[in-house]
Amino acid sequence: MGPVKQLAKLFLLVLVVGIGLAWAGLRYLEEWGQSPLDFNQDQVLEVASGSSFHRLAAQLEDQGLIEKAWMFRLYMRVHDKSPLLQAGEYQLNVGTNVNQLIELVQSGEVIEYSVTLVNGHTFKQFLASLAAHPKLIQTLQQQSPEQIMVRLQSAHQHPEGLFYPDTYHFHKGESDFDILARAYSRMQQLLNDAWQNKADGLPYESPYEALIMASIVEKETAVPSERGTIAGVFVNRLRKNMRLQTDPTVIYGLGDSYGGNITRAHLRDYTPYNTYRINGLPPTPIANPALPAIEASLHPEPTSALYFVAKGDGSHQFSQTLAQHQKAVRQYQLKRRTDYRSTPKK
Repeated sequence: MGPVKQLAKLFLLVLVVGIGLAWAGLRYLEEWGQSPLDFNQDQVLEVASGSSFHRLAAQLEDQGLIEKAWMFRLYMRVHDKSPLLQAGEYQLNVGTNVNQLIELVQSGEVIEYSVTLVNGHTFKQFLASLAAHPKLIQTLQQQSPEQIMVRLQSAHQHPEGLFYPDTYHFHKGESDFDILARAYSRMQQLLNDAWQNKADGLPYESPYEALIMASIVEKETAVPSERGTIAGVFVNRLRKNMRLQTDPTVIYGLGDSYGGNITRAHLRDYTPYNTYRINGLPPTPIANPALPAIEASLHPEPTSALYFVAKGDGSHQFSQTLAQHQKAVRQYQLKRRTDYRSTPKK
């Protein structure tokens, strides 16, 4: 056999061996990409803003999720994966493989958190809920309510009632102010939309006055079927120039000095929120109402009632005359049932 033929056979052998090794290498790489990552409990992977897959490979190696960063990079090249990835936190469950991880960080399906701002809570309580969430960046602790309203570019200085109560979802990296801004924007939108469809002849001069009424309705009852009637009673009293005489406004005006029980002295003391002493609505809302209370205030139930009193089961007795009301007070307040409660059972 001549040297040329020997060289040809050697070349062919090398080629076959090379192809075989390449095929075996690709097969190994494919199996590696489909094998579970090296962890035995669910983990959170945080991809920093501006990260590349080259940097992510090193991060995965540092965290012990893969053994060799270069294998990850090679897998990316061989599979022609897009180099784009989304920053954020990702949930890695036990059994996640390299290919699934790559698809996950490209999907942008980051971990979602939530915080609930409860309807009927005050602005102060809203701030406490935001401050208690460990995943929110805290920016509001050193700011006064007035400063916060300036940040929101609001025409109002007093924040009460201007934030919509709801459950807000967010991702890591968002701040307490981000949530507050969303709640503020949503309240303005819902209130303005509701105002456009309000009933005729209401004794409110602006959406803000309707919001004040809604906050009172929100605090007066948690019984959905009563909201419209409660609003109707207060509208009737405003039309007749009667004082609202509602305890929740008194309590709000007392602030931190309120100890849990309304006294006769409280009802006599003057504050801008004591509706036993002032005429008309208080100067601001007393809580953050949800849409049902807003709708009730803008569409009050037609009623001839001018009074109501808590019955002790969370509902109220409505009366048309003072004599009827005084009788109801004697029945439900002066002789309270042993299981008396001002709110309904949940």
